[in-house]
Amino acid sequence: MKKLTSVLVLGAIVLGTACSKSDNQPAPNPGPTPNPDGSYDIRGVINKDMTLTKDKKYRLRGYVYVTGNATLTIEAGTRIVSNKDSAGVLVIYRDAKIMADGTADNPIVFTSNETSAAPGDLGGIILVGQATGNNNHSVIEGGVDAAYSAFGGSNDAHNSGIFRYVRIEYAGKAVNPGDEVNGLSLYGVGSGTTIDYVQIVRGLDDAFEFFGGAVNAKHLIAYNCADDDFDMDDGYHGKIQYAISIKDPKFTDAKGTTGDISNNFEVDNINPSNGFLFTRAPITFPVLSNFTAVGPNNAAGVSADYGYGMRWRRGSKFILANSIVIGGQRAGLDLDDDSTASYYAKDTSAFYNSFLHSVAKPFQVDRLVVTPRVLDSLGLATKVTGSDKSVVYANVNDIKLTDPFNNPAPNVKPATGSPALTTAGRFDRGKLTDAFFDKTTYIGALDATNDWTAKWTVWNK
Repeated sequence: MKKLTSVLVLGAIVLGTACSKSDNQPAPNPGPTPNPDGSYDIRGVINKDMTLTKDKKYRLRGYVYVTGNATLTIEAGTRIVSNKDSAGVLVIYRDAKIMADGTADNPIVFTSNETSAAPGDLGGIILVGQATGNNNHSVIEGGVDAAYSAFGGSNDAHNSGIFRYVRIEYAGKAVNPGDEVNGLSLYGVGSGTTIDYVQIVRGLDDAFEFFGGAVNAKHLIAYNCADDDFDMDDGYHGKIQYAISIKDPKFTDAKGTTGDISNNFEVDNINPSNGFLFTRAPITFPVLSNFTAVGPNNAAGVSADYGYGMRWRRGSKFILANSIVIGGQRAGLDLDDDSTASYYAKDTSAFYNSFLHSVAKPFQVDRLVVTPRVLDSLGLATKVTGSDKSVVYANVNDIKLTDPFNNPAPNVKPATGSPALTTAGRFDRGKLTDAFFDKTTYIGALDATNDWTAKWTVWNK
């Protein structure tokens, strides 16, 4: 997660526009135009309904904006590619919709068109909605055109369409230091939108980032992405169930002198450098269940830029329940800043009915300035293992996941005898009681029999 002030972001947009090639300039879309290799280029502004069919291969050229109440329909099995010379960024603007409805047998794939694929060959996908946020970001990151940079509104039920059984590979567009496009960015997206069965593979920056909004999601996978896998800020207040996060121990993005680190979770309310208080409303408050997050686990050659399994900071609230977080490098559960720690001390936030393992210390509470401290690492450990009913494992093998640290072919399914299979999910706290959540008899993303990752996912990239 890289946060910039509004002035810096606007400056990045101006600079990016001034220096970009023609493919990055918004222009009327002529419709898919054929190439000698049989593929079809897509560029510019789409302001009329368009359908991409599975019998053709499409290439995104630069920034492509869907707007003007248009609907972009993508058939199941369609392949959309991008070359690094003009990395494609698909922006579904807040007055438009995407209907990308794949299947397990025929997922929709956004990927590289290079012979030797690399992170950044594709820019990424940006969904922009009309739901509420706290305006921590005043415009969309990543160098989008100023005409399409505003986001959010007052309609938490807004519908941006369907994004189901979709794979996004080799995304990430570095416009300026600290100003990138993620695999899937969701800006003020509402709960009427369907986000289900989405995998982000080998991304250059964050896998999923939620900038405000109330969108709910299920069945998300972040695999080998360089920065944070689940990044939430700007007052995001949705629900997510069933998700997997797996880190390549040797792969992080260029941090420079920022002091940034890569985590499985990084969740903020606001960035204080924007001049806001941590209490700025609405406060980021995701409710999450059935995650399995796998950190680098101190593997040979692990990047020095890896941080935590979970980093909750800058005034955020959270409930993460019925989950397994293992292999965190510096700590498993990290709370930063007084307000974040206070929400945990007051039982607003919780790491609930879950398993935790880390390479170093399991708990860390820091960046507190108020005396006496509202919570310390010992107090956090007492709450997590007491009233929050979670378990800390010194030996990760005791959790008995099948093969979680085999990065080319990870398997996070619980093996026979795993305590994850005999620990029933608890859905008796806050919004965990909502009908959105399946009430599982196990914890973690998978049980022993139903592998929802089958067919549509890829590994070893």
